[in-house]
Amino acid sequence: MLKKLFSYFIPIKIYQVNSAISKSIEVTWANGELVLDSENTNYSYGSLQRILRLGLKNIGFDKISSMNHILVLGVAGGSVIKTIVDEINYKGKITGVEIDPEIITIADTYFKLNEIKNLEIVCDDAFEFILKSKERYDLIIVDVFQDTIMPNFLFESFFVKRICFLLQKGGFILFNTMILNDNHNKRNKEYVTQFTDSNFTIKTIARIEQHNELIVIEKLF
Repeated sequence: MLKKLFSYFIPIKIYQVNSAISKSIEVTWANGELVLDSENTNYSYGSLQRILRLGLKNIGFDKISSMNHILVLGVAGGSVIKTIVDEINYKGKITGVEIDPEIITIADTYFKLNEIKNLEIVCDDAFEFILKSKERYDLIIVDVFQDTIMPNFLFESFFVKRICFLLQKGGFILFNTMILNDNHNKRNKEYVTQFTDSNFTIKTIARIEQHNELIVIEKLF
């Protein structure tokens, strides 16, 4: 409790581990809440939770609450899952895909994801998972980072077409991206052009927390 109180004045690190996949991972008390950070960016809770909450609000909490199955690619500490369960009161199935077993352990130990009854965590690469999945989803949240780096496959047409195929009619993709330079900005603009088909509507929510841009895609039919 004292650490939580003191964290309003100065961040207090309580756990750190070096992961083969994610490198340095830290759990810290900051402004009265536990956050999960990599070496250079916030992985869960804190600013990331605010970013993804805004995307969920843009889709509509009422719409999300009536969905049957949500897929989260890139779980980290599970802040977006906590928003879905605690704030939206979502009762349907959630499948979370996380490549790093160290992060899954941290998420269970410090953020109690293993206590969420309607959540299944799969330790797998996001690309490999969507290749194998036979499920259809009402909402696919893409939040895949290795520190500040976004894997190239997220923007490639094969991956885009595959997640669109796995999306139910009337479903949404919420894609969290990071823009640190002009090349990233160009990359995002090229990504959006892949949805010129009238089957989709697409909008961007730019420059959240300085460097993040959310892309919201709806599959109409």
